Formats: sequence, C-alpha cells, structure tokens
Amino acid sequence: MKHLALAVGAALAVSAVASTAAVASPTRATTPGAVYFGYKGSGVEVTTHQGGLSKLSVGGGGFIAQFAAAPGGGKVAWIDGKGRLHVKTATGDRVVAANAAYGGPCLTPTWSADGKRIAYVTKGTATRATVALVGENGGRPVIAGRTAGVCHLAWSADGRTLAGYAGDTRGVYLLNTSSHVSTKVPGIRLANHVDSVSPKGDRVVVHAIGANDPGGDGSWPLSYTPSLYDTRTGKKITIPVRGTLIGARFLSDGTLVVRVKGRSANTWVVLDPDTYKVSQRVPEIGQAKNLGLLSVIG
Repeated sequence: MKHLALAVGAALAVSAVASTAAVASPTRATTPGAVYFGYKGSGVEVTTHQGGLSKLSVGGGGFIAQFAAAPGGGKVAWIDGKGRLHVKTATGDRVVAANAAYGGPCLTPTWSADGKRIAYVTKGTATRATVALVGENGGRPVIAGRTAGVCHLAWSADGRTLAGYAGDTRGVYLLNTSSHVSTKVPGIRLANHVDSVSPKGDRVVVHAIGANDPGGDGSWPLSYTPSLYDTRTGKKITIPVRGTLIGARFLSDGTLVVRVKGRSANTWVVLDPDTYKVSQRVPEIGQAKNLGLLSVIG
C-alpha cells in the first residue's frame, strides 16, 4: 500500500483505498503546500503557499513568460530578451547560463525534482533543437540531446526523461538524458501543453487538442483539460475523477493529483500511483482559485 505525505506544519498520510465507485467519501485533509502563478502586467508572479504565502515576480520589459518555478518554491528560473537564463530568489537574481532560446512563450525551462538543475532549450533554427542542463548556481552546461519536443518541458523525477510538445503542436516527444535519444509518444496527435511526466517517464499529462482546436500562443496555461497517456503504447488512460478538471500533476512517487474546479475554491483529488483509484480529496486554498498550479510541495 502506497502512502503520500502532504504537509503543512504536520505530515499528512494518504493511503490507497477502494475505487471511486465504492468510496462515498474519500478522506479530506488540510491543503498542503503548493506553488502557483499568475500573469501580472508583462511579467509573472509566482506564489508559494507553505504555511504562509510568499511571492516572487519575474519579467517585464518584453518578457514573454519563459519561466519555471522550482518544485519546492522559493526559486524561479526565467529567460530574458537576450537569451540569458536567470535564477531569481528572495535575495537576488543571478544569470546562470547564456544562449537560451528566446522568442517563443512555450520554450520554458524546467527544474529537476531536487531543485538543483535546470533544463532549457538553446538557440537555434532547426526543427530539432538542443536541450542543455545547468546547475542552479551556473557552471558548464551539459547537452542532454536534440528533440522536436521543445515546448513546456517536463522532467521526470528519476532525471532520465524530458517530455515536451512540438512547436507546431504535432505530438509529444521524450528525450532520454542518458542516451540522448528523442522519441515521439504514440497516440498523441496534437497537443499544446505538457504539464507533467511520471517518475519513470512511462506516463505523461498533456492538453490534447483536436484538428480544429486553436493551438494557442504557447504561454503556460492557468488551467487546462488534462489527458493522461501511456508513453510506451500511446493508450489514453481514463482519469477517474468527476467534475470540471482544470489540471493534473504527478508527484515524485507517481501519485497523480487532479485539480477540479470549484465555486469558491478548487479541490485536489489524489490518485494512488499503483491503481489510479481515488485516495483523498483535498480542498485548495481560496486564494489560488484563479491561479495556475505549478507544483505540490510534499
């Protein structure tokens, strides 16, 4: 039996229970910590909820929302108009790499699960772009490989897989950081957002779109309808949650947190990593109702 600890001050145990059909009232608990964002002027404001609320703003002056918050909050990676990758904290803003691709909102960096490394797309005009990895304090970048899946990069908890969608929305690609090989995920014809990838890279959460749907401008969405796919077979996996789904995100142990729209506050429905059965319903803080969810702090 799997247990997930979500904490605000005290640990919160989450265990797998019976299926949605068999459970009338899954356990409810206090909202754990989380990292959110909202657009503010020509920049982005990242809010960390962990006991209290703390905020970091990045961008302005032509910034087009190429940013990523560290999983535990407190640090934001962002790319300026000169293609420089920054890390901003409450105490300062530091350039950690140059030569990052700039000019497309979807070309966002992403953090490793431990919050110590950042993956980002480098400058170039080829269909398959190069992805580099750099430490949070800078240093010599390491090349992860080349891929067509350069948009809204997501990094698996084991560090081996980077997932992203193609700039023309034609599919989702996985980049193996060890072999440097990129492969297209079967079954996903069109997508304009990759939100999260499972710890071993075998599942991916995306916003799948139809042929007549707008592709969007590539900015990170405040909400979206999530779809879950097996990256090996391309099979779409049913998310067993009712209501209006506005997001979903894997935790580092494979637990899937599904965000459900509410009238005054949204709800998180927690799914067991082995069975995908509902184990818990968690009310989200009201202040986050209209903000985008970037990570859950467990």
